Amino acid sequence: MSEVVKDVAVRRTITVEAPVERAFAVFTEQFDTWWPAEYYIGGTPPEVRTLQPRAGGRWFERSAAGEECDWGQVLAWEPPRRLVLSWGINGEWKYEPERARASEVEVLFTPEGPGSTRVDLEHRNIERHGDGWESVFAGVDSPGGWTGVLERYAAAAGGAR
Repeated sequence: MSEVVKDVAVRRTITVEAPVERAFAVFTEQFDTWWPAEYYIGGTPPEVRTLQPRAGGRWFERSAAGEECDWGQVLAWEPPRRLVLSWGINGEWKYEPERARASEVEVLFTPEGPGSTRVDLEHRNIERHGDGWESVFAGVDSPGGWTGVLERYAAAAGGAR
């Protein structure tokens, strides 16, 4: 008998030395400047990675040859406080177009004072990926997963506290 897995999530928090508006803008508008260059899922390294600034927008990479590879979709766009993305990247690190098999990444930006912002990231519903969900969880929960990615983001936003 197989075990039913529910509510698998990775949660990380970091405080950045930036006002909330800048923290949100760096995370969304400057996404390509801090996301690790070696983290891509298309056939060739991307020239650019993009988060379209609206609910329903795409989250994708584009190669120098113009080939595009989706990562997911923008589910909620509430600047400068909240962003929710679908994570359509399966356990083999390939795009999974079926929305029901995508996990979600929610990022909350909370002012901690005039010059700093607490950033709470929750990557949830990882079990939706079905067979191979453990690989997704292991990847995003590792030091090179959300922990390392958020450290790079914090450096781009103005440093971590």
